[in-house]
Amino acid sequence: MFKRIDHVALHVADLDRTIAFYEENFGFRKYFQHQATAGMQIAYLKLGDTVLELTHRSDGSMAGFHFCLETDTFDETVAELQRRGVTLLREPHRTAAREPREEGWRRVVFGGPDGEQIELRG
Repeated sequence: MFKRIDHVALHVADLDRTIAFYEENFGFRKYFQHQATAGMQIAYLKLGDTVLELTHRSDGSMAGFHFCLETDTFDETVAELQRRGVTLLREPHRTAAREPREEGWRRVVFGGPDGEQIELRG
């Protein structure tokens, strides 16, 4: 019946700032933007098959929300994000393997520009 999650939506206070943040720090690329019928600007960013929908909202609060990206270069990725000044919310630490390929993985959590949390695993 269902195949996959098509996209995850983030409500953001400053659309241009958030597009730049995800493009510069996480490798997403904007591929579509339009104005919805109610006048709200919506942008879509891709990273491989992963899609983020960014909707401009003046309050933009995403506190407590998170999504997770998988990386094959955990240490290098964490170091690069820290070098760029992306806010570290939770230090790298071991995480439980949900399946055998995840044995020995770690996780870390960074903060996004609207209070969202970006977890990395690998």
